Amino acid sequence: MEAAEIRKLAALEDKHWWYRERRTVLARSLDALVRSGEKPGRALDIGAAGGGNTRVLRDRGWDATALEYGEEGATVACGRNIPVIRADAVALPVADEAMDLVVAYDVLEHIEDDKSAAQEIARVLRPGGTALVAVPCDMELWSEHDTAVGHFRRYDRDGLLSLLASARLRIEEVRSWNVLLRPAAAWRRKRSTGSDLDDLSPLLNFGLSAVIAAERYLPVGRLPGVSVLVRARRPDPAGGRRADH
Repeated sequence: MEAAEIRKLAALEDKHWWYRERRTVLARSLDALVRSGEKPGRALDIGAAGGGNTRVLRDRGWDATALEYGEEGATVACGRNIPVIRADAVALPVADEAMDLVVAYDVLEHIEDDKSAAQEIARVLRPGGTALVAVPCDMELWSEHDTAVGHFRRYDRDGLLSLLASARLRIEEVRSWNVLLRPAAAWRRKRSTGSDLDDLSPLLNFGLSAVIAAERYLPVGRLPGVSVLVRARRPDPAGGRRADH
């Protein structure tokens, strides 16, 4: 993603409906891990940009580090007192089996060699560790927005699951996100001439926030959406849980 888009994202992410709800999605996923018996440990937020999701991880008790390829995003994260590493997701400067959790929200589509990135996620996860992945879905929604923000592709479910399975990650959950607003997104994308990352009026931002928040309580995860969310795990032959640090 270009520096101008990173600056725009950093300025908007605390109030923009999409980024706010994405942080809620992450928080709910983390809470579900805790309910299943997982204790917060070491986490890596790949493609963190300004570190919005990294803050969620740290607020939930994870020892989280942001990883960002570009200088602009890393600078923003540092300015927010977030530990950050500048590196490429296809060559993570992290030891084997060092992480209990890896978050890759809206990053794989920016990487030409997404297979190597998926393999790196699996490599740095401990046996039994969890990967939380989100990607934009459906090439029918491809538009100038995707080009402007540096996407190489949009995914279908089978393609994403095959990618993660090729890295020997076991899929535990897959669902669509941004389902209710997909018709509006499709309409908007057909008319897109660049990035759709805009500062919206408070009323429109409130309305979109309310619609997407409704998905938390509706059984729409199997319907076509704008994004796909996956929870996957690196298999643990021993079947044990992480020891406390």
